[in-house]
Amino acid sequence: MARRPSRLEVTDRVAIPARELALSYAGSSGPGGQHTNRTATKAVLRWNLAASAALDEEAKARVRERLASRLTTGGDLVLTCERHRDQGRNAAEVLDRLARLLRGALARPRPRRPTRPSRGARERRLAEKRRASDRKRERRGE
Repeated sequence: MARRPSRLEVTDRVAIPARELALSYAGSSGPGGQHTNRTATKAVLRWNLAASAALDEEAKARVRERLASRLTTGGDLVLTCERHRDQGRNAAEVLDRLARLLRGALARPRPRRPTRPSRGARERRLAEKRRASDRKRERRGE
Protein backbone atom coordinates (compact mmCIF):
# COMPACT_ATOMS: atom_id res chain seq x y z
CA MET A 1 0.00 0.00 0.00
CA ALA A 2 1.25 3.49 -0.88
CA ARG A 3 2.23 5.87 1.89
CA ARG A 4 -0.25 8.65 2.63
CA PRO A 5 1.02 12.17 1.87
CA SER A 6 1.57 14.56 4.77
CA ARG A 7 -1.03 16.91 3.29
CA LEU A 8 -3.68 16.93 0.60
CA GLU A 9 -3.08 19.62 -2.03
CA VAL A 10 -6.45 21.08 -3.02
CA THR A 11 -5.35 24.26 -4.80
CA ASP A 12 -2.07 26.16 -4.93
CA ARG A 13 -3.23 28.09 -1.81
CA VAL A 14 -5.14 25.38 0.07
CA ALA A 15 -3.62 22.20 1.49
CA ILE A 16 -5.28 20.05 4.15
CA PRO A 17 -2.89 18.54 6.71
CA ALA A 18 -3.12 14.74 6.96
CA ARG A 19 -3.88 14.97 10.69
CA GLU A 20 -7.29 16.53 9.79
CA LEU A 21 -8.22 13.59 7.57
CA ALA A 22 -9.57 10.45 9.23
CA LEU A 23 -9.18 7.57 6.80
CA SER A 24 -10.61 4.20 7.80
CA TYR A 25 -11.47 1.01 6.00
CA ALA A 26 -14.50 -1.27 5.93
CA GLY A 27 -15.67 -4.34 4.07
CA SER A 28 -16.94 -3.63 0.57
CA SER A 29 -20.41 -4.61 -0.54
CA GLY A 30 -21.33 -6.52 -3.65
CA PRO A 31 -19.92 -9.64 -5.29
CA GLY A 32 -16.35 -10.79 -4.75
CA GLY A 33 -16.63 -13.97 -2.78
CA GLN A 34 -14.04 -14.76 -0.15
CA HIS A 35 -11.89 -11.73 -1.00
CA THR A 36 -14.77 -9.37 -0.13
CA ASN A 37 -15.61 -11.27 3.02
CA ARG A 38 -12.06 -11.30 4.37
CA THR A 39 -10.62 -7.89 3.45
CA ALA A 40 -11.55 -4.32 4.29
CA THR A 41 -10.97 -2.52 0.99
CA LYS A 42 -13.65 0.17 1.14
CA ALA A 43 -12.05 3.53 2.04
CA VAL A 44 -14.04 5.89 4.30
CA LEU A 45 -12.73 9.45 4.62
CA ARG A 46 -13.98 11.92 7.26
CA TRP A 47 -12.98 15.57 7.31
CA ASN A 48 -14.37 18.10 9.78
CA LEU A 49 -14.89 21.39 7.96
CA ALA A 50 -15.52 23.48 11.08
CA ALA A 51 -12.33 22.33 12.84
CA SER A 52 -10.11 22.68 9.78
CA ALA A 53 -7.23 25.14 9.90
CA ALA A 54 -6.65 24.82 6.15
CA LEU A 55 -9.45 27.22 5.21
CA ASP A 56 -10.24 30.76 6.30
CA GLU A 57 -13.76 31.67 7.46
CA GLU A 58 -14.86 32.99 4.06
CA ALA A 59 -13.78 29.79 2.32
CA LYS A 60 -15.42 27.65 5.03
CA ALA A 61 -18.69 29.54 4.53
CA ARG A 62 -18.53 28.99 0.76
CA VAL A 63 -17.83 25.26 1.18
CA ARG A 64 -20.54 24.94 3.86
CA GLU A 65 -23.06 26.59 1.53
CA ARG A 66 -22.16 24.58 -1.58
CA LEU A 67 -21.76 21.19 0.12
CA ALA A 68 -24.53 21.59 2.71
CA SER A 69 -26.36 18.45 1.56
CA ARG A 70 -23.20 16.36 1.95
CA LEU A 71 -22.23 17.53 5.46
CA THR A 72 -23.29 15.67 8.61
CA THR A 73 -24.94 17.51 11.49
CA GLY A 74 -21.53 17.60 13.19
CA GLY A 75 -20.01 19.37 10.16
CA ASP A 76 -18.11 16.34 8.83
CA LEU A 77 -17.77 15.61 5.15
CA VAL A 78 -17.83 11.82 4.71
CA LEU A 79 -16.73 10.24 1.42
CA THR A 80 -16.39 6.57 0.56
CA CYS A 81 -14.90 4.61 -2.30
CA GLU A 82 -15.24 0.90 -2.95
CA ARG A 83 -14.72 0.85 -6.72
CA HIS A 84 -11.45 -1.07 -6.62
CA ARG A 85 -10.53 -4.36 -4.98
CA ASP A 86 -7.38 -2.74 -3.63
CA GLN A 87 -7.40 -0.73 -0.40
CA GLY A 88 -4.65 1.64 -1.55
CA ARG A 89 -6.38 2.52 -4.81
CA ASN A 90 -9.65 3.20 -3.00
CA ALA A 91 -7.84 5.44 -0.50
CA ALA A 92 -6.10 7.37 -3.29
CA GLU A 93 -9.38 7.82 -5.14
CA VAL A 94 -11.31 9.04 -2.10
CA LEU A 95 -8.56 11.61 -1.37
CA ASP A 96 -8.63 12.75 -4.99
CA ARG A 97 -12.43 13.01 -4.84
CA LEU A 98 -12.22 15.23 -1.74
CA ALA A 99 -9.73 17.52 -3.49
CA ARG A 100 -11.94 17.79 -6.60
CA LEU A 101 -15.05 18.43 -4.50
CA LEU A 102 -13.34 21.19 -2.52
CA ARG A 103 -11.85 22.74 -5.67
CA GLY A 104 -15.33 23.04 -7.13
CA ALA A 105 -16.82 24.42 -3.91
CA LEU A 106 -14.03 26.98 -3.44
CA ALA A 107 -14.23 28.32 -7.00
CA ARG A 108 -15.65 31.83 -7.02
CA PRO A 109 -18.44 32.25 -9.54
CA ARG A 110 -17.76 34.81 -12.24
CA PRO A 111 -19.89 37.93 -11.67
CA ARG A 112 -22.73 38.28 -14.14
CA ARG A 113 -22.50 41.29 -16.40
CA PRO A 114 -25.96 42.56 -17.26
CA THR A 115 -26.55 42.74 -21.01
CA ARG A 116 -29.28 44.22 -23.16
CA PRO A 117 -30.89 42.54 -26.14
CA SER A 118 -29.59 43.81 -29.46
CA ARG A 119 -31.76 45.96 -31.71
CA GLY A 120 -32.17 43.08 -34.15
CA ALA A 121 -33.23 40.68 -31.38
CA ARG A 122 -35.80 43.21 -30.14
CA GLU A 123 -37.19 43.67 -33.66
CA ARG A 124 -37.37 39.89 -34.26
CA ARG A 125 -39.24 39.40 -30.97
CA LEU A 126 -41.78 42.11 -31.79
CA ALA A 127 -42.22 40.84 -35.37
CA GLU A 128 -42.93 37.33 -34.03
CA LYS A 129 -45.47 38.78 -31.58
CA ARG A 130 -47.19 40.60 -34.45
CA ARG A 131 -47.29 37.40 -36.54
CA ALA A 132 -48.79 35.45 -33.64
CA SER A 133 -51.37 38.18 -33.05
CA ASP A 134 -52.30 38.27 -36.76
CA ARG A 135 -52.63 34.48 -36.83
CA LYS A 136 -55.03 34.53 -33.87
CA ARG A 137 -57.01 37.42 -35.34
CA GLU A 138 -57.48 35.47 -38.61
CA ARG A 139 -58.75 32.45 -36.67
CA ARG A 140 -61.51 34.52 -35.06
CA GLY A 141 -62.99 35.34 -38.45
CA GLU A 142 -63.89 38.93 -37.63
